[in-house]
Amino acid sequence: MLLASAGMWNASSAFLPSSFAMYMTMFAFSYALDRPSYGNVQRTLFATLAFATGAIIGWPFALALAIPFVFEELFVYGGDIVPTEVYRSWIIKRWDRFFGAAAVAALLFIPVIAIDTLAYGKLTIVPWNIVRYNIFGGAERGPQLYGVSPWYYYVLNLILNFNILLPLSLLGLPALAVTYFIDRKRLGFLQPSANESSPFVILAIRLLPFYLWLGILTLQPHKEERFMFPAYPLLCFNAAVTLYLMRGWLEVIFIKFTNSPYRASQSLIFSRFTLSVVAATSVLSFSRIMALWNYYHAPMTVVWALETYEIPRLLKITGHLDTYSNIPEDERPRIDISPIKNFDLKLCVAKEWHRFPGSYLVPDGISLRFVKSEFNGLLPGRFTDVPGQLGSSSWWLRPGTSYVPKDQNDLNQEDASRYVPVETCDYLIDVDFPLHPLESPLEPRYAIDDKTWDRVFCKPFIDARHSRLLTRAFWVPGTTWQGNNEFGDYCLLKNNALVHQKEIDVKLRVTLGK
Repeated sequence: MLLASAGMWNASSAFLPSSFAMYMTMFAFSYALDRPSYGNVQRTLFATLAFATGAIIGWPFALALAIPFVFEELFVYGGDIVPTEVYRSWIIKRWDRFFGAAAVAALLFIPVIAIDTLAYGKLTIVPWNIVRYNIFGGAERGPQLYGVSPWYYYVLNLILNFNILLPLSLLGLPALAVTYFIDRKRLGFLQPSANESSPFVILAIRLLPFYLWLGILTLQPHKEERFMFPAYPLLCFNAAVTLYLMRGWLEVIFIKFTNSPYRASQSLIFSRFTLSVVAATSVLSFSRIMALWNYYHAPMTVVWALETYEIPRLLKITGHLDTYSNIPEDERPRIDISPIKNFDLKLCVAKEWHRFPGSYLVPDGISLRFVKSEFNGLLPGRFTDVPGQLGSSSWWLRPGTSYVPKDQNDLNQEDASRYVPVETCDYLIDVDFPLHPLESPLEPRYAIDDKTWDRVFCKPFIDARHSRLLTRAFWVPGTTWQGNNEFGDYCLLKNNALVHQKEIDVKLRVTLGK
């Protein structure tokens, strides 16, 4: 389930704090799945350390996933059989062990705070800053400034990413209750004594974190897909447990009708049931992954084309590159593009700011700028190159990390200094939907203005507004299915006059230099 799901395909490679927290949650659960006991020190220490690492280094809110684990460590017998007369000493030892492990995990704060303090030039506790702004920021601040979504947002999103696994995961606790009554021996159930834990209680605690996380996030007004990442492995775990329990029900029914436990053990119906569910979710996930690639990948591809197509072309024209057409496509990123700094190129983004994949894909020597659009919130800022004495310690590699710009705010208020006139842009990224164009004075159709802009590279991009829900969410080969979708052009546009003049200037400098 983890291997095939579209959700893990997205989350596992994302360079996000929530992805890091997801990995740490997986490490923590690899230990927490074992039953707690007085002699199982390794479980307590390593699970606590992994949960803390995900929260302190990654995303502090992910610590909520550890609440059932903490409860189990402090109060649940687990693998211990505790006579009544020793209960007091047992619980003291269990509490002492857990809080000792928590103290060891808290030592992670030392290097984290030290590094952040050096980078920011003052004492900084980043996990606390995140919690303070999002929870204690007051009425004027908080995540809701950046958009709100309805309560069912995560339900729809998880159906897209995990399809039939979502209802299976939500059925975990109800399925456990059903199994308790109709298939009690499935978990090796014995009548528990007062000083021994039921395996049903142990498994219920394992199933709780996903419900807890989904409930907490659903109650928040501001919702994003990435917030759910830490619980993705737990969703698959809950679904797997439900599938296992449902197989038990099938065996109970089979034995009841055939009156033969031996025939049940020889039947392939149960393994085929598991295989059919895993195969179905894998096929649906593959279809979703292909839809993301074919319908929504254009923003990544277009930025990639800037480095692999357009920049080598400029270098060839100006004499910095002898040949271009004979270079294989997979070797183009290895071309020395350092001379591009001579062009002083400016890449601009207008209404597509929210789909721009990131400045790390833009080569050095090309500056990213924003053009005013209908959006009226605060757009990302840029790190500023500042003298060392204005930054942090002299031996810190990036003094600009400690420089506080004057044009920042935490109220999502628009700042006009972010914008540049569109006529000063050498390149512009924009999308155009010819069949159903969206146009306004602040968002003209740049892609059809061929007097100013030349289409350097364009890729099809789905028009979600005018495509059917099912066909835009999943990919199926053939025109019958894909004919229900409409597409536009996601383009890298070149300012003809501006870039041409820079080509001449750089070529002249190269000639004079020779």
